[in-house]
Amino acid sequence: MNPCSEAAPQHDVEGDGRWNSIHNRFLSDAKGKEADVVFIGDSILQALEHTEVWNQWFAPLHCLNFSIHRDQTQNVLWRIKNGELDHVDPKVVVLHVGTNNVEHTAEQICEGILEIVRTIRDKHPNAYIVLPSLLPRGQYPNCLREKNAKINQLLFEKVNNMNKVEMVFIDKGFIQSDGTISHHDMHDYLIPTNAACRKAFEPIYDLLQQILSEGEPEKDLTPSE
Repeated sequence: MNPCSEAAPQHDVEGDGRWNSIHNRFLSDAKGKEADVVFIGDSILQALEHTEVWNQWFAPLHCLNFSIHRDQTQNVLWRIKNGELDHVDPKVVVLHVGTNNVEHTAEQICEGILEIVRTIRDKHPNAYIVLPSLLPRGQYPNCLREKNAKINQLLFEKVNNMNKVEMVFIDKGFIQSDGTISHHDMHDYLIPTNAACRKAFEPIYDLLQQILSEGEPEKDLTPSE
């Protein structure tokens, strides 16, 4: 049994029920708003919503953001299976999750992401699913950074020929020539700064515009390596 692909709520470490409260808010938002695009995932996407990039690029595209700090693949899977995508009819779902599954293998995490993709597809067979690659992490080279790179490669191999599933590599330019990540790109060496979000998510924005305006993106306009 792979824990990454078994739906489970996030453990309430603080004891204040915040995670479940956020989930319930997302359920309410889904019923009350129309969205062409739904972002769903972890802290990378959650933080994106609080940047100028979100306000300038994504908010005008009628986007909802259902992302929660520290979520792992099994947590996002649980949220989707418990209604977060039931009352929306998005043309695109943007999914980013996996970097917080620090205790699992790259293969387990990849399968967890694929299980989420399958669950989204079951609920929204006509929606386009966009997968931004996992970003590097840590100021210096480390095993988690290596694992994220392996997940990206495994996932790309799995989804490359899937219909209406597009993986977009957004991790270029973060690792400098000496192997380090600058605090100008990631203050905490995990979450991109506003400037780095602009650099990382521009290809996502370009792809969303293309899908929403034309229905089908041109493969050669999306970075694939």
